[in-house]
Amino acid sequence: MKTMLTVISNALCRITGKNVGARVAVTRNFADFTPQVTFDIKKCDLHRLEAGPPVKAELTREQGLQYYRTMQMVRRVELKADQLYKQKIIRGFCHLYDGQEACAAGIEAAISPSDHLITAYRAHGYTYTRGVSIRQILAELTGRKGGVAKGKGGSMHMYAPHFYGGNGIVGAQVPLGAGIALACQYRGNNQVCVTLYGDGAANQGQLFETFNMAALWKLPCVFICENNKYGMGTAVERAAASTDYYKRGDFIPGLRVDGMDVLSVREATRFAADHCRAGKGPIVMELQTYRYHGHSMSDPGVSYRTREEIQEVRSKSDPISLLRERMLSNNMASAEEFKEMDVEIRKEVDDAAQFATSDPEPPLEDLCNHVFSNNPPLDVRGTHPWSKLKSVS
Repeated sequence: MKTMLTVISNALCRITGKNVGARVAVTRNFADFTPQVTFDIKKCDLHRLEAGPPVKAELTREQGLQYYRTMQMVRRVELKADQLYKQKIIRGFCHLYDGQEACAAGIEAAISPSDHLITAYRAHGYTYTRGVSIRQILAELTGRKGGVAKGKGGSMHMYAPHFYGGNGIVGAQVPLGAGIALACQYRGNNQVCVTLYGDGAANQGQLFETFNMAALWKLPCVFICENNKYGMGTAVERAAASTDYYKRGDFIPGLRVDGMDVLSVREATRFAADHCRAGKGPIVMELQTYRYHGHSMSDPGVSYRTREEIQEVRSKSDPISLLRERMLSNNMASAEEFKEMDVEIRKEVDDAAQFATSDPEPPLEDLCNHVFSNNPPLDVRGTHPWSKLKSVS
């Protein structure tokens, strides 16, 4: 693959009426680009750790393009979901992830596909990074048969191998994540579970119960608080007596990370996963990030913060722009290459949206499927006594 800029002089002749000479072609090959660069990244704040992640991160050209594609794909999917929701094609709860893309991309870059991940209801980005196609994600959002949960899960309930959702109850995924980590420990498979929650859930009692158990049993669990500064419409300073979420584990080591930089997230997650795999027990990470949309689609997002605040974060800290500028300024890619990728992503998302709006809804006879694993009769009060609904899995 190579990027080529070609100027056709005879086309200009037709436009200008002037003879501008023969065709001129300017070609850039792979060899023209810098294959690898080492970047300085922000030092993490540490809790109960003598040393933390490195302050330099290596990035290859291939990695950079992949991270860019991942983050841009998540961004475009969320913007398409916003559009479909406003058209009333997507209904119900819908929590968008744009602004926080570096968290999902950086975490996935640092762990193995065989590792495990569980998150809260802002789950579209992680569903994609865990391997689900955007066709299945958007079809699930529109409640269609081709959705990842066959149209019966919606925004908050998407799953994949080694990905456990998508959980609608605030904080409830944290003890589940510890349970998954216990299974990893019991099986001795050297896998870890990344357990995510938001700053709004960080005050839940079940978190501290889970921290206690995970520390006692030295579970291989990376607890990650995605601190996007607001729990629903409440600023963290108004909701928490201590906003040092990375210290909340008390007896569990912790680190605070720049969650708007995909390289910082990658290096910190790799450090945390290595900590767990070494048998040292759990670790708590706080990713300082920001969401551009409101808490959900029912929240305009500007009643408790200003438009100027949102615009400032977009202009100074946007994770996609940060990676793009790093690569351009170090000759790791061309502006034309990024533009081509953006066009491809937009088309892919538009095609997926077309599928998500034309695919049929699941039929009524599928209503009770995948409830039980062994297909017993399902009695429903108020139905005809001779009617037996069945669950087929």
